[in-house]
Amino acid sequence: MEGMLAERPELAYSWGMSRLADQQKDFPQWYLDVIAQADLAEHADVKGCIIFKPYGYALWETIQENLNKRIKALGAQNCYFPLFIPESAIAKEKEHIEGFAPECAVVTHGGGKELTEKLYVRPTSETIIYMTFAKWIQSYRDLPLKVNQWANVVRWEMRTRPFLRTLEFLWQEGHTAHATKEDADKTVHEALQMYVDFDRDILALPVMQGKKPEHEKFAGAYYTLTTEALAKDGKAIQAGTSHNLGNEFSANYGISFLDAEGKKQSPWTTSWGLSTRIIGTVIVVHGDEKGLRLPPKLAPIQAVIVPIYKSDEEQKKVLDACRSLQKALGGVRVHVDDRDGKSPGFKFNEWEVKGVPVRIEIGPKDLEKQQCMLARRDTSEKSAMPLADCTEASLGTLLDDIQATLYAQAKKHLESRTVHAETMEELSAKIEEGCMVWAPWDGEELTAAKIKDKTKATIRLLPEDDADVSGKKDVLTGNPAKYLALYAKAY
Repeated sequence: MEGMLAERPELAYSWGMSRLADQQKDFPQWYLDVIAQADLAEHADVKGCIIFKPYGYALWETIQENLNKRIKALGAQNCYFPLFIPESAIAKEKEHIEGFAPECAVVTHGGGKELTEKLYVRPTSETIIYMTFAKWIQSYRDLPLKVNQWANVVRWEMRTRPFLRTLEFLWQEGHTAHATKEDADKTVHEALQMYVDFDRDILALPVMQGKKPEHEKFAGAYYTLTTEALAKDGKAIQAGTSHNLGNEFSANYGISFLDAEGKKQSPWTTSWGLSTRIIGTVIVVHGDEKGLRLPPKLAPIQAVIVPIYKSDEEQKKVLDACRSLQKALGGVRVHVDDRDGKSPGFKFNEWEVKGVPVRIEIGPKDLEKQQCMLARRDTSEKSAMPLADCTEASLGTLLDDIQATLYAQAKKHLESRTVHAETMEELSAKIEEGCMVWAPWDGEELTAAKIKDKTKATIRLLPEDDADVSGKKDVLTGNPAKYLALYAKAY
């Protein structure tokens, strides 16, 4: 900072610094500080719930806008189903409700009276949607049926953290029904690939993808596919899931159709979802010691113009230049920070915490040289640019480069922290170093539980195409390995 102040002495009189916890020493507190100082969210009066502030909700709006197009490209139509699910509906899928029972919120009274039937606040919507599918599906001609809803769900989490784990969160959930397993499998994989592509293209997030082990799959599912990202503190975070639910849900909820030969069949169903947890994922993957670093395609503000002046005469000239530049950059999401009472240094710091990809500075000396100063949030590089060259096209090219750089940085981190282990000692050591670790597993849930007790690491995924583990032995039991498993501590 001293070098920058020497270069631009007009900033030296006031530099407002926010205080973030040291990312290396106290990552959890750093995370909370970033959310507060970037003005993304605040705690609600109900413990475990958050209030999305405008800047934080703007991230979700961009996610919705981009992901919604991809969902519709899969052939799913948006609709909306009730928040409340009758207990009788929940009870029809025993394995499903047992999986969610500890997290369910239940309404027992309404209108001042005890309800004759309890109502569950949806933890997910399979039950209510498949009761409806039973009315909508009669013939093979009604298939495939593909719907999606943007909604809120409630899961009574005991340990919460804004965005990453809250009692109430926002998400999209896709639900489909198919005549055959092959069609359902195809949709499950297409949905997962949609998340992988979206993560990469919009959020600059590289992710691992694979299959959840049986004991970690979605309650009642035939199988679950998942995407996993890696935070800077070495913890994995689930970024999106896609489930083949088999045809048990169909049987339990009375969904059936007559095939082309007139025979009664139970359709195969799928569900897939991505939640506001993805906002937390962006923070922990891309954030640095200064705060957020937002990918340009996600950022509500892609470039902020900060005017620098001291006198009223300078103010008018500089602000006129700033607004002219904003107009010239019409295709870019640009904001001019013309607030009085806040120093340029304070504004610089604030927009850095908020993760705005590009900061453009214009002061009297810049106008004399017919230039502006550009600061990149991804690399902290700063350079002068002729005002005539600062166009929508040139800034667009810069934003594309920032998007690519953030992805490359995150990918390098993921790859450097993804390792292999052949012994329990190696596994424990690499987990402590903050790595995701591939290790042979004997396929037993008890083995995975014991490894979790020793290392706090869980199996995040298995390769969907079974890896060759012939001759390999489980790192804990020494039994012949059945799978190659990816272990990591996780949020």
